[in-house]
Parts: sequence; structure tokens; C-alpha cells
Amino acid sequence: MEAYLVTDRHLASDEFLLRLIRRASEAGIDRVQIREKDLGGRALIRLVRQAMEAVEDRRATLLVNDRLDVALSASAHGVHLGREGLPADVARRIAGDELIIGVSAHSMDEALEAQERGADYLFIGPVFPTPSKAAFGEPLGVPKLESILRRIRIPAYAIGGVTPERMAILRNLPLTGVAMISAFVRAPSVADLVQQVHQGRWS
Repeated sequence: MEAYLVTDRHLASDEFLLRLIRRASEAGIDRVQIREKDLGGRALIRLVRQAMEAVEDRRATLLVNDRLDVALSASAHGVHLGREGLPADVARRIAGDELIIGVSAHSMDEALEAQERGADYLFIGPVFPTPSKAAFGEPLGVPKLESILRRIRIPAYAIGGVTPERMAILRNLPLTGVAMISAFVRAPSVADLVQQVHQGRWS
């Protein structure tokens, strides 16, 4: 199971955020997404470039939320597109085949559409209740998540309220991995959390 860190600097300081990315990268995190929607272009480019330095020569791929222009300017590995972002096929025509393109899906229809438009992977959620995803409505729950996973053919990550305590519920689903925001910020040991996901040592 892959571990995916999604950032939110409002949960901690900017300095902590970069330390977190560095620690997670050193621990073998698979993917990191810079999800700082309120940052202006220059500040976001600077943050992404710093984050790219933190993951350099590590296994992690680094993606930028929604801002394809920033992802390209900062030489990030990919872009993650939300519901209001560019369609995946449009982003592909602009960016070419080298860039990883992820898409958020909150329903079966959205997941199938993103797959059809050429997304490389999906976020599916929110699975559980969580303040960071409250704007997307009621959580899907595990049964709806599973039904979506059975229909799609591309990699998928569960997101939304995923915690070490809840990961056991997801153990037997055909997921590529889990994406977490606050769980990484609050983790007593980022390295232990990454290893826990990788090895399936779930509560």
C-alpha cells in the first residue's frame, strides 16, 4: 500500500511543512501533493521548488494541486486536479505525457469520467467525515468506495478522514494507497506512519 502526503500549512507553520515533507521523503513516502490553495503564484512556486529539493533523489513524486502552470514552472512531477480544475485530457494536451495527472472524484460518475479523460490515478473520497473535505458533502463510506474501485481500472487512493485507526477498514479493498493530511501532521513519528502504511500494520 502506498503512502500519500497531502499538505496543509494551516495545520502547522511553513517551516514545519518543509520539515514534514523532508521527513516523509526520507522515510520513503510515495507521493506528496502541495495543496496550498490560498497561496499566490510566486509564493507557491517557491514552496514547490523547496519541496522538490526535499524529495530530490528520493522515491517520492511531487504534485501540485490544480495549478498546472506552477507544476510546469517548478518542474514538479505532476498536477492533481480538483472538481473545478482542468479536465485531465486538457491538462494532458498542455503538459504532454511526462507529467503525472491525478484527479479527485467524489462519485462513481466523476471517477469514470476522469478515467475516460486519461487521468493517471484518482483520489476517491471523502471516505470518512473530516473538516478538510466538508465542502464536498457527506462522506462516501466504505461500501460506495468499494463499488467505485470495482469499476475503475486506474490506480486509486482513499482520502478523507483516513487515520491509522481507520486504515484497517480499508485493508482488503483494491486500493493503490491512502492519502492523508492531518494524520501526518499529528503523527508522533512520520517514519513509523509511512512504514505502517507500506507494511499493512494497521490497527
